[in-house]
Amino acid sequence: MASVRITWLGHAAFRLESANAVVLLDPFITGNPRSPLRSPADIERADIVCVSHEHGDHGFDDAIEICRRTGATFVSFFDLAQKAQARGVAVVGGNVGGTVPVVKGVQISFTLAFHAVPVVGFVVHLNGLHIYHAGDTCLFSDMRLIGEKFPLDVALLHIGGYFTMDPADAARAVELLRPKVVIPMHYGTFPPIEQDPQEFARLVGDRARVVILEPGQSFEYTQ
Repeated sequence: MASVRITWLGHAAFRLESANAVVLLDPFITGNPRSPLRSPADIERADIVCVSHEHGDHGFDDAIEICRRTGATFVSFFDLAQKAQARGVAVVGGNVGGTVPVVKGVQISFTLAFHAVPVVGFVVHLNGLHIYHAGDTCLFSDMRLIGEKFPLDVALLHIGGYFTMDPADAARAVELLRPKVVIPMHYGTFPPIEQDPQEFARLVGDRARVVILEPGQSFEYTQ
């Protein structure tokens, strides 16, 4: 039986814990008003830290600090990985369409995302499970291909609007991606992205199970 514990750290930041590894995604802690952590030093263990892009609210600087202290491997698209390597951490850099092994039993696939700066999404493969983090992105039709290539167990999707998908577009993304479970993110952190996650759940309907977390709250997914 495969399982992963998914903890929302506010905004687009998540911790994935499995029998194999601890994976952090976009660990925006410093300056995050909804983070349940006081500082990156509160992260006691990390094996992999994935950063989708360099905007401050996705945790590049915090990721560097975490990797230095824990020995975790920094994972992102090649150019951003090179910047991280120049700051003294171990890196694995890939690009859209690629899948890279990082630690035993964990691979990361890079997916398209569309935003104002270079950005990727991630599919984290661990314990036979497939967890999709959308990075920062608008809705785009090729999300259907992501869902076809990787049968998704869990999708972590923005609902904040303004900079990314809103609840209606995110619900359409669920239709394209076809995950079993979807967890909304990237909302409520700042006034422009205030949204009601219950409205998102209503729009998703029976297409997927919607799990709404509070920052610091965890969900155990088992298959």
